[in-house]
Amino acid sequence: MTTPSSRLPGGVKKRHRLLVLGAGWLFTRAWMLWLLTHGDARWLGEGSVTREVWRLYHDWYLVLVHGTFPTHDALWQYPPGAGAVMLSPALLPFLSYFQAFVALTLLCDAVTTAVLARAGLAPGRSLAGAALWVGGLPLLLHTPLARYDVQVTMLAVISLVTMARRPRVGGAFAALGALVKVWPALLLLGAPKGRPTRGAWAGAAVTAVTVLAVLVAAFAHPFSFLREQGGRGVQIESLGGTFLMFATHAGWPGVVRYQYGAIEFVGPHVTAVADASLALTAVAFALLLLWRLRSRRHTSATPFDAALCAVLLFTVTSRVISPQYMIWLIGLSAVCLTSRHTAQRPVTVLVLAATAVSSAVYPGLYFTLTTCSWTGCFLMLLRNGLLLAAAVLSFVRLWRTTTGRAEGGTESYPQALRREPAPA
Repeated sequence: MTTPSSRLPGGVKKRHRLLVLGAGWLFTRAWMLWLLTHGDARWLGEGSVTREVWRLYHDWYLVLVHGTFPTHDALWQYPPGAGAVMLSPALLPFLSYFQAFVALTLLCDAVTTAVLARAGLAPGRSLAGAALWVGGLPLLLHTPLARYDVQVTMLAVISLVTMARRPRVGGAFAALGALVKVWPALLLLGAPKGRPTRGAWAGAAVTAVTVLAVLVAAFAHPFSFLREQGGRGVQIESLGGTFLMFATHAGWPGVVRYQYGAIEFVGPHVTAVADASLALTAVAFALLLLWRLRSRRHTSATPFDAALCAVLLFTVTSRVISPQYMIWLIGLSAVCLTSRHTAQRPVTVLVLAATAVSSAVYPGLYFTLTTCSWTGCFLMLLRNGLLLAAAVLSFVRLWRTTTGRAEGGTESYPQALRREPAPA
């Protein structure tokens, strides 16, 4: 059956879809800004979201402007590149620190949307990725506007989109992201084998060394974060934290305490749970290396699928799973959906479901977690269960679609790349 939209010329349909996408971005971001201005409402967690910027980030800014990174600060646990993000509001001196931070976050959000849309407009590609980013980010309410994870995700999205045709550029953006918040380094695990991998790693290495040299020359104590990062325990929102939440109802005497910038468990066997999380992270890394060695069939979507899988595995095995981590997963899911060859579509559904549960918990119902109530226990069981299912399903689908032999022989990534159209 022929519909009116199917009879439209291709250029008109693309413009129509872009207009709908742009209108959706404007509407949803206006709603997120409205929530941000009402952040002190009781049903939004009494302002705990916005305090991160105007108190914590601003305090770090006041230290950084004097040419030194925070020292002996248990809350400073980020690589030195994060300092650039904390200083960035100075680019808009006519606004307050909070206003400038939010404005720059929205700018990075818009850039991410544009990059996803451009990738989706190429022949054989899809705008579903841009649509997922536009519609999925507001599931976290106003939290994305008051954290710097949107900026990191923008760097990761640019890295993945450019990795295939310009591996050195893709590697450079992955390194920039890793210098801000570590996890974008995982994107390099999915770089196409052969020359693209060497180019991506070379670009990443040169960028990392250059930027670190600049930061070391310009600031004192750039590696002070390492001391504080190693002391982190088990956050109540992590997979191990969910186990300990249920354990409190079985007589375990542990308690929750605010430390290292998060609500963590303190008590007997917490160290063992933390060690188990680190062991599971090592297992996840070993599985990814095994996949890398065994993979033979690659398409243009494989680097995207591998990136989502890697970050999912490292997220669910982490000692900390903060609500803003979902921003990373939404962004990587969106990149996957720009390709019609992705094997991760069911995974993106689970990611969105987990995101919706996360927003139900934080900020409004966060007290149910800090008090270890049955409501909080089951909400965390649901959210982390969805994330665990997404991680397992992601790895299984990545393994099955890349390690088997195609009918008629093995296909290399360069062959697939030559057959498929390049992004615009």
